[in-house]
Amino acid sequence: MALKNQDKIIDVLNEIMRYELSGVVRYTHYALMVTGRDRLSLTQFFKEQATESLLHAQQAGELVTGLDGHPSLDISIVEESNKHNSVDLLLESAAHEKKAVSLYKELVNEVNGESIYLEEYGREMIKAEEIHNIEIQKMLKDFST
Repeated sequence: MALKNQDKIIDVLNEIMRYELSGVVRYTHYALMVTGRDRLSLTQFFKEQATESLLHAQQAGELVTGLDGHPSLDISIVEESNKHNSVDLLLESAAHEKKAVSLYKELVNEVNGESIYLEEYGREMIKAEEIHNIEIQKMLKDFST
Protein backbone atom coordinates (compact mmCIF):
# COMPACT_ATOMS: atom_id res chain seq x y z
CA MET A 1 0.00 0.00 0.00
CA ALA A 2 1.62 3.23 -1.14
CA LEU A 3 0.31 6.44 0.37
CA LYS A 4 0.97 9.98 -0.85
CA ASN A 5 2.70 11.06 2.34
CA GLN A 6 3.85 7.63 3.46
CA ASP A 7 7.16 8.92 4.86
CA LYS A 8 5.37 11.45 7.07
CA ILE A 9 2.91 8.78 8.26
CA ILE A 10 5.85 6.51 9.13
CA ASP A 11 7.44 9.42 11.03
CA VAL A 12 4.26 9.94 13.05
CA LEU A 13 3.94 6.21 13.75
CA ASN A 14 7.56 6.15 14.94
CA GLU A 15 6.85 9.13 17.18
CA ILE A 16 3.85 7.25 18.58
CA MET A 17 6.02 4.20 19.11
CA ARG A 18 8.67 6.24 20.96
CA TYR A 19 6.01 7.92 23.09
CA GLU A 20 4.23 4.69 23.97
CA LEU A 21 7.57 3.10 24.93
CA SER A 22 8.21 6.05 27.22
CA GLY A 23 4.82 5.25 28.76
CA VAL A 24 6.10 1.77 29.64
CA VAL A 25 8.95 3.38 31.57
CA ARG A 26 6.75 6.10 33.07
CA TYR A 27 3.99 3.77 34.28
CA THR A 28 6.43 1.15 35.57
CA HIS A 29 8.12 3.90 37.60
CA TYR A 30 4.77 5.12 38.91
CA ALA A 31 3.78 1.60 39.95
CA LEU A 32 6.96 1.37 41.98
CA MET A 33 6.65 4.81 43.55
CA VAL A 34 2.99 5.00 44.56
CA THR A 35 2.35 4.87 48.30
CA GLY A 36 -0.53 5.41 50.66
CA ARG A 37 -4.02 4.09 51.10
CA ASP A 38 -4.60 3.52 47.38
CA ARG A 39 -1.26 1.85 46.70
CA LEU A 40 -2.66 -1.54 45.73
CA SER A 41 -5.27 -0.26 43.29
CA LEU A 42 -3.02 2.42 41.79
CA THR A 43 -0.08 0.03 41.48
CA GLN A 44 -2.29 -2.38 39.57
CA PHE A 45 -3.63 0.45 37.39
CA PHE A 46 -0.13 1.70 36.53
CA LYS A 47 1.11 -1.81 35.75
CA GLU A 48 -1.84 -2.28 33.40
CA GLN A 49 -1.06 1.07 31.76
CA ALA A 50 2.57 0.00 31.25
CA THR A 51 1.47 -3.25 29.64
CA GLU A 52 -0.98 -1.43 27.40
CA SER A 53 1.64 1.13 26.40
CA LEU A 54 3.91 -1.71 25.30
CA LEU A 55 1.10 -3.19 23.22
CA HIS A 56 0.42 0.21 21.64
CA ALA A 57 4.11 0.63 20.80
CA GLN A 58 4.18 -2.82 19.21
CA GLN A 59 1.07 -2.05 17.16
CA ALA A 60 2.59 1.20 15.88
CA GLY A 61 5.82 -0.64 15.06
CA GLU A 62 3.93 -3.28 13.10
CA LEU A 63 2.32 -0.52 11.05
CA VAL A 64 5.72 1.08 10.43
CA THR A 65 7.13 -2.16 9.05
CA GLY A 66 3.91 -2.79 7.13
CA LEU A 67 4.53 0.51 5.35
CA ASP A 68 8.13 -0.54 4.59
CA GLY A 69 9.52 1.73 7.29
CA HIS A 70 12.06 1.09 10.01
CA PRO A 71 10.83 1.17 13.64
CA SER A 72 12.68 3.53 15.92
CA LEU A 73 14.90 2.17 18.68
CA ASP A 74 14.46 5.35 20.72
CA ILE A 75 11.98 6.33 23.40
CA SER A 76 10.68 9.80 24.17
CA ILE A 77 12.23 11.60 27.10
CA VAL A 78 10.59 10.79 30.42
CA GLU A 79 11.04 13.73 32.75
CA GLU A 80 11.35 13.01 36.45
CA SER A 81 9.32 15.46 38.50
CA ASN A 82 10.27 13.82 41.80
CA LYS A 83 6.63 14.21 42.82
CA HIS A 84 5.35 10.83 43.86
CA ASN A 85 2.14 11.33 45.76
CA SER A 86 -0.93 9.77 44.20
CA VAL A 87 -2.40 13.04 42.94
CA ASP A 88 0.81 14.08 41.21
CA LEU A 89 1.22 10.66 39.60
CA LEU A 90 -2.35 10.77 38.32
CA LEU A 91 -1.96 14.35 37.04
CA GLU A 92 1.21 13.38 35.19
CA SER A 93 -0.63 10.36 33.79
CA ALA A 94 -3.43 12.61 32.53
CA ALA A 95 -0.90 14.85 30.80
CA HIS A 96 0.74 11.79 29.23
CA GLU A 97 -2.61 10.51 27.93
CA LYS A 98 -3.50 13.94 26.54
CA LYS A 99 -0.24 14.05 24.57
CA ALA A 100 -0.91 10.53 23.27
CA VAL A 101 -4.31 11.68 21.98
CA SER A 102 -2.62 14.53 20.11
CA LEU A 103 -0.19 12.10 18.44
CA TYR A 104 -2.97 9.80 17.28
CA LYS A 105 -4.94 12.81 16.02
CA GLU A 106 -1.87 13.85 14.06
CA LEU A 107 -1.79 10.38 12.51
CA VAL A 108 -5.46 10.58 11.49
CA ASN A 109 -4.82 14.02 9.97
CA GLU A 110 -1.81 12.76 8.02
CA VAL A 111 -3.66 9.71 6.72
CA ASN A 112 -6.43 12.08 5.59
CA GLY A 113 -8.75 9.36 4.29
CA GLU A 114 -6.10 7.54 2.20
CA SER A 115 -6.31 4.39 4.30
CA ILE A 116 -9.43 3.34 6.16
CA TYR A 117 -7.35 0.86 8.17
CA LEU A 118 -4.83 3.47 9.38
CA GLU A 119 -7.54 6.03 10.00
CA GLU A 120 -9.65 3.59 12.02
CA TYR A 121 -6.56 2.47 13.94
CA GLY A 122 -5.85 6.09 14.85
CA ARG A 123 -9.45 6.72 15.87
CA GLU A 124 -9.57 3.58 18.02
CA MET A 125 -6.38 4.65 19.76
CA ILE A 126 -7.79 8.14 20.36
CA LYS A 127 -10.85 6.50 21.90
CA ALA A 128 -8.71 4.27 24.14
CA GLU A 129 -6.53 7.17 25.32
CA GLU A 130 -9.55 9.39 25.98
CA ILE A 131 -11.14 6.60 28.04
CA HIS A 132 -7.93 6.36 30.07
CA ASN A 133 -8.07 10.08 30.71
CA ILE A 134 -11.70 9.83 31.86
CA GLU A 135 -10.73 7.06 34.28
CA ILE A 136 -7.85 9.14 35.62
CA GLN A 137 -10.17 12.12 36.12
CA LYS A 138 -12.57 9.88 38.06
CA MET A 139 -9.70 8.65 40.25
CA LEU A 140 -8.62 12.23 40.91
CA LYS A 141 -12.09 13.07 42.27
CA ASP A 142 -11.35 10.77 45.18
CA PHE A 143 -8.54 13.10 46.21
CA SER A 144 -10.40 16.42 45.91
CA THR A 145 -11.57 18.22 48.99
